[in-house]
Amino acid sequence: MNPLAQQLNETLSAESPNVHAMLSALGKAIYFPKEGILSQSAEAKAKAKTFNATIGIAIEGGQPMHLKVIQDTLTAYNPKDLYEYAPPAGKPELRTAWLEKMLKENPSLEGKRLSNPIVTNALTHGLSIVADLFAEAGDTVIIPNKNWENYELTFGIRRGAEIVEYPLLNDSNTFNSDGLREALLAQKDKGKAIVLLNFPNNPTGYTPGLQESEEIVAAVKEAADAGINVVVVTDDAYFGLFFEDSVHESLFGKFADLHPRVLAVKIDGATKEDYVWGFRVGFITYAASSDKVLNALEQKTLGIIRATISSGPHPSQTFVLKALQSPDFDAQKAEKYDIMKGRANRVKALLDSGRYGDTLAYYPFNSGYFMCLKLSGVSAEAVRVRLLEEYGIGTIALGETDLRVAFSCIEEADLESLYDTIFKAVTELLA
Repeated sequence: MNPLAQQLNETLSAESPNVHAMLSALGKAIYFPKEGILSQSAEAKAKAKTFNATIGIAIEGGQPMHLKVIQDTLTAYNPKDLYEYAPPAGKPELRTAWLEKMLKENPSLEGKRLSNPIVTNALTHGLSIVADLFAEAGDTVIIPNKNWENYELTFGIRRGAEIVEYPLLNDSNTFNSDGLREALLAQKDKGKAIVLLNFPNNPTGYTPGLQESEEIVAAVKEAADAGINVVVVTDDAYFGLFFEDSVHESLFGKFADLHPRVLAVKIDGATKEDYVWGFRVGFITYAASSDKVLNALEQKTLGIIRATISSGPHPSQTFVLKALQSPDFDAQKAEKYDIMKGRANRVKALLDSGRYGDTLAYYPFNSGYFMCLKLSGVSAEAVRVRLLEEYGIGTIALGETDLRVAFSCIEEADLESLYDTIFKAVTELLA
């Protein structure tokens, strides 16, 4: 094993043996090189005042070389903020700005020991980093049965972990904390579990309330008390889009210092929150008991980044940073929030109006981009195909009964027509 990796492992073992035990074999072996091209280039950038012939970019006239046809579309930006490589951890100013935003929006993080957010190539990349560091064959990843299909690919197919599902909702149509608790305690013999919590939930658009959140935290703590090392990952892709009386913070803050056997990891980003899907700017943040643990986890995370994408795209990081620094940022986000909330409320009003009888039952939703219909007597796939082929309407069929509808991409004025047509397609198939 590389001495740098061994040193990081020794630090983790001494500072937090539980976190060290959570690492996969790859997680133990990975490190960020202190010598080599990146470190030598960084040293040269600081000291090479005559000529800097290190890292592989081209320079012309003291600026990164670029094509005029590209720069003409980006004249508001200095070439140095677009064309150079971003550091593997991301643009430093962006990391600082995102941390400030996170602390502002999550008061429960006050006083918690956090890493500086590390920039990822959007949220899938952040989840992939978690999978590489902590998951391998024989490990258990616990998710609700209403989940994003990429979890299976990222943790199951790529890393060979066993996916264990529990029903998202209980008989009262609230979060099934008992199901989570049972799935966790069933891992006692393994002594380790990875829990993925995605709120607002994709595909249902559900976020738990305060009491449910407390029950979720209690379930994780009970597992930790039982001797299970728990990596808790909050997938906060749709953070901030809370439309009703759910919790309006990430549960990351509740897990940050919950128990020595609990490692809290937050995956978030500008992608969905700030409506910049194609920019691919996400973040991964850790909470731990000491700065030494956080530093070791950061170094291992940077090792994964260096070994896969090397670093994220610089232009999109610059664009997000400029947005965060703008005095108009909060007001413009509030405008978009009101539009999204209006759409969600309109969908709920239509479904609760009685115009569709019992035909369009739905899972509870109070946040995010989506809602899910719970169909009966007809398959969701048959409805999806009929809507597409007969009416030119696209939806997503999930399993036998669930039809996901993204109200995020439908104008509020068009929602009535959309759901009337869904109702028509279902009744035609039931006839």
